[in-house]
Amino acid sequence: MSEPAANDVSATPAATVAAAPRAPLLWMALVAVVALVALALAGWNAYSNQQDIDGLRLELAKRLAEVDAQSKASRAAGDQLREATREAQVKIGVLEGKLAESQSQQIALEALYQDLSRNRDDWAFAEIEQTLLVASQQLQLAGNVRAALIALQAADTRLQHMNRPQLLPLRKAISEDIARLKAAPFVDTVGLSVRIDTLIAAVDKLPLAAETRAAPTAAAGAPAPAPARESSAWSRFSSEVWNDLKQLVRVQRVDGADVPLLAPTQAYFLRENLKLRLLTARMALLTRDQSAFRNDLKAAREWLTRYFDARNNVVTAAAGALSGLQTSDVSIELPDLGATLTALRALSAARGKS
Repeated sequence: MSEPAANDVSATPAATVAAAPRAPLLWMALVAVVALVALALAGWNAYSNQQDIDGLRLELAKRLAEVDAQSKASRAAGDQLREATREAQVKIGVLEGKLAESQSQQIALEALYQDLSRNRDDWAFAEIEQTLLVASQQLQLAGNVRAALIALQAADTRLQHMNRPQLLPLRKAISEDIARLKAAPFVDTVGLSVRIDTLIAAVDKLPLAAETRAAPTAAAGAPAPAPARESSAWSRFSSEVWNDLKQLVRVQRVDGADVPLLAPTQAYFLRENLKLRLLTARMALLTRDQSAFRNDLKAAREWLTRYFDARNNVVTAAAGALSGLQTSDVSIELPDLGATLTALRALSAARGKS
């Protein structure tokens, strides 16, 4: 009975010795598994961050390509505007030539006055002739129907005071031209020019669509107090660096598709080109060029709705004014004074023969 007990006592230390080396091995295996999991998580985090960075790079490249395309389009529009300006300058040169011709005719008429005799009828007829020529020039060059009417009525009054039978054909022609001018539609050139000048003066005050900014939202709640262990110098330094980094990039929501982004210099040239469009529209108004007038106003309105803040009341009012101007008819066919001038030349020839 005492012999098995001795065997049990001798076997117990051996089992303890065999089990003792296994515990460190299990802990080492567990640590290794935890380390592998941590490495896998770190690798996945690095891969995800790299994917985000690549996405941001692609988006930035796309934005830069769009800005470059818009800049090229702006330069092309500027070239077109410069070409239109050159054409307008050519038209101005033609008008200046006609004005110089008109001035030379006026000088010639003044010289003619000096050479005329003191005969009362001759002086009166010369004044009537000059008045009719001025009326014709006002009608042809400036489209000034009111000035032509005043000149014709003044000439008819002078002819009525002269009371000569040989003047009846001229008076009849003047009456017919007066009736045609009164029946012609009226174009308020001065009023339209004033409205265009008002729009030109307001261009610098119109807000761009890219300049609108959303109101900053307040913080949801007070920040949680930092633990005592994070109040070290290193945690404060890292917090300040993170705040500075957040200020480098600003994400903004823009309501509306395809809002163009313009650099400050591009915004300046946009406003100047818009003013130039309005100036060429006013020039087309003075020359009664209906097609150029409407095309310039249409382009100005498209720029206004595309590049400026359509929600602003001033921009909305300017767009409405452009729409109203665009419907104006400036290419009205005005009657000429051909009958009056023909009768005047016939009367001059008859007086020369007499």
